Parts: sequence; C-alpha cells; structure tokens
Amino acid sequence: MRKQELVLNNIYHIYNRGVEKRRIFLDERDCLRFINDLIVFNDTKLVINPKQRLLDIKNEIHNRDPLVDILAFCLMPNHYHLLLMQRIESGITEFMRKMGCGYVNYFNIKYKRVGSLFQGRFKSVLIENESQLLYIPYYIHLNPLDIIFPDWRDKRIKSRKEAVNFLDTYKWSSHADYCGGSNFSLILNKNLIKELFGDKDGYSENFYDFIKDYDFSSVVNLLLE
Repeated sequence: MRKQELVLNNIYHIYNRGVEKRRIFLDERDCLRFINDLIVFNDTKLVINPKQRLLDIKNEIHNRDPLVDILAFCLMPNHYHLLLMQRIESGITEFMRKMGCGYVNYFNIKYKRVGSLFQGRFKSVLIENESQLLYIPYYIHLNPLDIIFPDWRDKRIKSRKEAVNFLDTYKWSSHADYCGGSNFSLILNKNLIKELFGDKDGYSENFYDFIKDYDFSSVVNLLLE
C-alpha cells in the first residue's frame, strides 16, 4: 500500500529511476517504446497487442478512456518524470502498473536480463498549489541540461541561449510541445498548462526568463532526490 492515497483530480509529480541508478533507456528505440507505452496504456480497456492498439489509436479506430491526464514528461537515461492528473479512482496506480509491466518486459527481453529494472515503486508527490504547478513543468523540462550543464541546479548555466536551444531540440520531453510543436500530441493534455502560461509564446518567453534567475527552494519536496 502507498503511504498516501492518490486522490481523484489531483495533480502529482511522478518519477522513478533505474535500480542502482542504472540506465533504463539505452537507445532511441527504448525511448520510443516508453513514449508509445504512455499512449497505449493510458486506457481503462485491456491491452492485448500494444503495437496494434497504437495503430488503432493513430488511425482513430480505437477511442481511449484515459486513466490519467499527462500534463508534462521527460525521459532521461536513468530516470523519468511525469506530471499526471488522476482522472478515475486509482487511475495513476493502474496506469503506472501497466507502464511498469509493459516496459520492463520489453526491456528484459531485448537485453536478455531478468529481475527488477526500477528502483522500487514509483514516487509520487502531490502538487498542492498554483505556485508549485507553475514551477514543476519547468523543472521537468530542464532535466536534460544534465547532459550539457551538469551543474545547472546550482545556477551554473553558462549560456541561456545555448541551454534553450538544446532543450528546444531535445526529443524525449514535452517541452517542445509547449513551445508550439506537436511531437507528442497523442500523449499530452496541454489545456491546463496552457491556461497557466498562455499561448506558446507565453510559455517560451516565461521559460527563457525563468532560466535567468530560477529558484526551486519553494518546491524542493517535489523534486527527484
């Protein structure tokens, strides 16, 4: 049992990393598989054939009954971040159960391994107010800076322009979608975040300004340890 029950219509920062901090995405095909799983398994209906279900969704043959609204996400080599709103009772738990089983089975078969892939159960932190909801998408979308500016959390970004250009082209994040792209339109429900930031220009402008003087002290309890 979880320490706290996940409540209907509440928003949570969901994250987990590989066991012993190992890589959980070894190539782009792994990332794409996880992305596809975000689409396919966000459904109250049973999934027998994930590949066929994905095709049916893309061809608008299958209408999903979502378990959650996915508001933002980011995949990193050894961990992931999701910002989820629970749509039905136990929706997040069921969604993450399906995600975990589906991706771990794929990974273990592909790499001929057995056993756990993730570091225990997924972590969930309640977003309690609008201020936190404003900050947490930025934090999620800034994570890829670990690749080029490992000390970015200590405000050691040498070039804002370089940082933004890198994030704008990072493939495995919802950041580009909020900047006007449509990379993962089948995954995201962008309505709530767009209401907070306005249009794509509002999000992009706020994001650029935020990088100049960001401070996560008010939401430290929401962040990956």
